[in-house]
Amino acid sequence: MSGGFNVPTPHVRERVAFGVAGLPMAGAGAVAGLGGVALVVIGLAGLGGGVALSTATTVAVLAAGVLVLLTAAIVAAGLTMVAPGEARVLQFLGRYTGTVRLDGLRWVNPLTTRRKVSTRIRNHETAVMKVNDADGNPIEIAAVVVWQVQDTARAVFEVDDFLAFVVTQAETAVRHIATTYPYDSHEQGFSLRDNAEEITQKLSAEISARVQAAGVGVIESRITHLAYAAEIAGAMLRRQQAGAVVAARQRIVEGAVGMVELALDRLAAHEVVDLDEERKAAMVSNLLVVLCSDRDASPVVNAGSLYH
Repeated sequence: MSGGFNVPTPHVRERVAFGVAGLPMAGAGAVAGLGGVALVVIGLAGLGGGVALSTATTVAVLAAGVLVLLTAAIVAAGLTMVAPGEARVLQFLGRYTGTVRLDGLRWVNPLTTRRKVSTRIRNHETAVMKVNDADGNPIEIAAVVVWQVQDTARAVFEVDDFLAFVVTQAETAVRHIATTYPYDSHEQGFSLRDNAEEITQKLSAEISARVQAAGVGVIESRITHLAYAAEIAGAMLRRQQAGAVVAARQRIVEGAVGMVELALDRLAAHEVVDLDEERKAAMVSNLLVVLCSDRDASPVVNAGSLYH
């Protein structure tokens, strides 16, 4: 269970269907067909007087020819071609009898119905959806899901249309993830923008849980589009720029304080000048102004005294 989604107990699971190699059976069917045709031709010739056969023998030959042709038809009806990356789901009188995954020409029960199911890896890219994140801000989000049918029986019999099921559940999972986390985290915690890898793992886990009922396995999922909705994009951009300015100023101040502290310690260690507290305060003020200013400082030479 993930995101409140309960996976129902499956009624069927994939199993291997009975089948044999198709080429020998195809050869036997061809031989039987030719033999049946030959017997029918001989029987018809006997009825027309072209061959000296008694009436009973002629009827027997015709009957044998028809039976052999029916046998050849039954053999041919059981032949099925399985391409690489495909499977055949077999049903007999509405009952699931197994799945043929081995590619090539195979012979199965000729009375079964066979449904082709692709087991190739597929991509599904969701549409760009507008949802509200955990903070209530409208955002746009889209994702791509790489998936593959792993249980053909569940894909065919557990859901009405497994392709539509995967599409719907993938979009539902993306919406749920988008509403669970904020776009930006201003405190400690996950956010859609800053924790892409963690969010991707959670998204894959949720989609996997949701499509498990259809016998589908998720190989990978990725968020392909993430942005604020157009109506708030300008305001959010200004907020991000303000946050970046504050963060940059904070780094500048931290560096400036360290440089001032280093300068005072070096002056004191080398006894270059003896500064009292008032001169230290003036020096700190001047250095902080120079180091923290976003413009080049204009030096002024003080020819007088600090106290006059």
